[in-house]
Amino acid sequence: MDSKRLTRKKVMHAVLDEVDEDLGDEQAIHDLLDSSIAHDTSKSASSSYGLGERLADKVTRFAGSWKFIISFTGVLIAWMVVNTVLAANAFDAFPFILLNLVLSCIAALQSPFIMMSQNRQEEKDRLRSENDYKVNLKSEFVLRDLHKKMDHVLGEQKRIEQMLENMGGDTSDGTISAAGTAPEGGQGNTDEG
Repeated sequence: MDSKRLTRKKVMHAVLDEVDEDLGDEQAIHDLLDSSIAHDTSKSASSSYGLGERLADKVTRFAGSWKFIISFTGVLIAWMVVNTVLAANAFDAFPFILLNLVLSCIAALQSPFIMMSQNRQEEKDRLRSENDYKVNLKSEFVLRDLHKKMDHVLGEQKRIEQMLENMGGDTSDGTISAAGTAPEGGQGNTDEG
């Protein structure tokens, strides 16, 4: 299985090797640059959500907020204070059995909402990760092409410098004299007589 495993390098070479014969490497890179790979994954993922999924996200967002924690703590304290003050006439006396039942029901209802929301967040993260991989792969293709072009330009520059040196020219100031020596004062050779 490991021998058949594709690496990014193998994929890049396979894609470059399988480019149509009539398209040169330059055309393939330009086509790659013209195509847009990056997209907003959060909009594409959330546009397909139904009513229940949107409701689950809202419930989860509220349940994980300070507003919920503070208001829920206030309700709990009020419940216990009212039932303690009413003592004999309390609708939920001291062990607060009804309060425990309500808390258990809330926890039982909240947990599936949270799980659904986490699953959707995981899907968003997966889409974002795939998008990042595609963008990085495209960038790697382009950088390889630029590196290859720079190597070619530097090679050509060296070749030209070598040719100039063989011709007897001085390449240090960027000028060459006709007689093979650097001109004095930046002026070309003049014949007297």
